[in-house]
Amino acid sequence: MTETDPAAITQQLAHLRLEHRDLDLAIDRLSLDTDADELTVKRLKKRKLWLKDCIARLESALIPDEPA
Repeated sequence: MTETDPAAITQQLAHLRLEHRDLDLAIDRLSLDTDADELTVKRLKKRKLWLKDCIARLESALIPDEPA
C-alpha cells in the first residue's frame, strides 16, 4: 500500500470498506448460528480488524500534510 495517487487510494478505500462491510454481515450471520465454527468467526473478526487498520492508514494518507 504505497500508492500516493489520491484516486487510487480512494478506489482502494472503497474496496476495503466493501470487504469490511461484507465481513461484518458474515460475522453477524454466523453469530446467530449456534453450530458456527468459533475459529472461523475469530478469523473473520481478525481480518475485519486488519481491514479497519488499513482503512485508517489510507484515510490518513489522503489528509494533506500541513507545512510547519
